[in-house]
Amino acid sequence: MNILILGSGGREHTFAWKIAQSPLCKSLYVAPGNSGTAQIATNVNIGVTDFEAIKSLVLGKAIDMVVVGPEDPLVQGVHDFFLKDNQLKNVAVIGPEKAAAQLEGSKEFAKEFMYRHNIPTAAYKSFNASNVEEGYAFLETLNPPYVLKADGLAAGKGVLILNDLKEAKTELKHMLVDAKFGKASAKVVIEEFLDGIELSCFVLTDGKHYKMLPTAKDYKRIGEGDTGLNTGGMGAVSPVPFATPEFLSKIEERIVKPTISGLQKDNLPYKGFVFIGLIKVGDDPKVIEYNVRMGDPETEVVLPRLKNDLVEIFKAIANQTLDKISFEIDERTATTVMLVSGGYPESYNKEKTISGLEKIKESIPFHAGAKLEGGKIITSGGRVMAITSFGNDYNEALKKSYQNIEKLHFDKMYYRKDIGFDL
Repeated sequence: MNILILGSGGREHTFAWKIAQSPLCKSLYVAPGNSGTAQIATNVNIGVTDFEAIKSLVLGKAIDMVVVGPEDPLVQGVHDFFLKDNQLKNVAVIGPEKAAAQLEGSKEFAKEFMYRHNIPTAAYKSFNASNVEEGYAFLETLNPPYVLKADGLAAGKGVLILNDLKEAKTELKHMLVDAKFGKASAKVVIEEFLDGIELSCFVLTDGKHYKMLPTAKDYKRIGEGDTGLNTGGMGAVSPVPFATPEFLSKIEERIVKPTISGLQKDNLPYKGFVFIGLIKVGDDPKVIEYNVRMGDPETEVVLPRLKNDLVEIFKAIANQTLDKISFEIDERTATTVMLVSGGYPESYNKEKTISGLEKIKESIPFHAGAKLEGGKIITSGGRVMAITSFGNDYNEALKKSYQNIEKLHFDKMYYRKDIGFDL
């Protein structure tokens, strides 16, 4: 098969790394890709939402399958674009159709879906600029901290957790009236704060059947001890030590099954990954959010643990025969630590030369915000590279990742030295 991956991050490099191992993969393309995908696939300089250019590429290279990495093209309807085009409709697309992608595209849509299908989540109300005063009043009924979520896509930065009521009201005004996150915060969901420890659950569905992938836990804050600004993710661990068989059973019965059956009841066509952001409150799981694709950096610890041929799984999703496949999972723990540009997630410099990659042993460097230029690998984004390692437990795996990070260098390189601190 000729396969195209859309995206350019660590997630997409991990997909490419895994797909390239499959005997079913003949030619592999990544649009736009990065310095990591360039070494195992053909990068094509096309934006992930340039559907006409993607169509030309798919037809020109006789692509049989498109694997969609990020959320933007899914929320904008790339799957529907393929289905409505006579020349493209037989190409397999891994990712939900536009209506189902609203689970990530709109926080309000997701909350309504959860309430409708009795899926445990935090109490909430949503507001827009016309009823901002009601928003202030609702905040007054809650106990701190206060959770404000931009309804639309805000590149992982649209959630604010604030301890001060006055500050929460000010930020609500910034989001709704001053368009702090642009169109994404034209509507804001205010939620009760759930106190507990977070984890991520990943499910693959073909629209009829589902399979659960290993759990993972990522670390979103820039600072050690989970302090500072939210980022796209500074590291991850899989499996999650506190996710006991009993707790996993609760996740499946109370959350995964009603989610998959809810998609079917609501006629939301779904072929791809469902990422369920969870929080363990006491001994019970509750849903924080849905994403309609794999997480990043969780992909960098979940996919390396999957022993199956990924292309075979994707074919089963396209053909709705996922129930015929048994997942084989590596028992070891995988960890990843993200190297970021100094200053990230605020302003940072790019085009810093990365050195030391040839010295890495017993870890897999997944490239993210990095590109090839003049024979050198240079930084091109905030999150630059994820260093993934295996171990018998998360401490052993992290030790390998940190030992290898010491061999790497680029100007103002930063990483968290405490991934796994709360486990």
